[in-house]
Amino acid sequence: MASSKISVVNRTQQSVVCASASLADTFRTRLFGLLGRSGLAEDAGLLLKPCSGVHTFGMAFAIDIVTLDKSGCVLGVYEDIGPWRIRGLGLRTRSVLELPAGRARRSGLAVGDRLDVRARA
Repeated sequence: MASSKISVVNRTQQSVVCASASLADTFRTRLFGLLGRSGLAEDAGLLLKPCSGVHTFGMAFAIDIVTLDKSGCVLGVYEDIGPWRIRGLGLRTRSVLELPAGRARRSGLAVGDRLDVRARA
């Protein structure tokens, strides 16, 4: 289980990327991530922080992967990544946002966008 509930907003485009995300900021929550889930709701996501890249080994569904630098700037957008893949590895990557497959495109995410993380009640 992730440690806190958040929303992720695209400051550049003034849009909501995911309204119901979780923050994985401990070793345990990052280690297990989305394993054991059968999917993600359209407005859900998982922000892994700190993180320099992810794998989808053992996952049961495809996801979009968004890599971010230390200031929340989008470095890469990897769409529809199926199980048993590695993506987003980079020296500048400091966090990774995992989204339902297709969500990055539907929300218009692009390299260079700045994302804000906001706590949810």
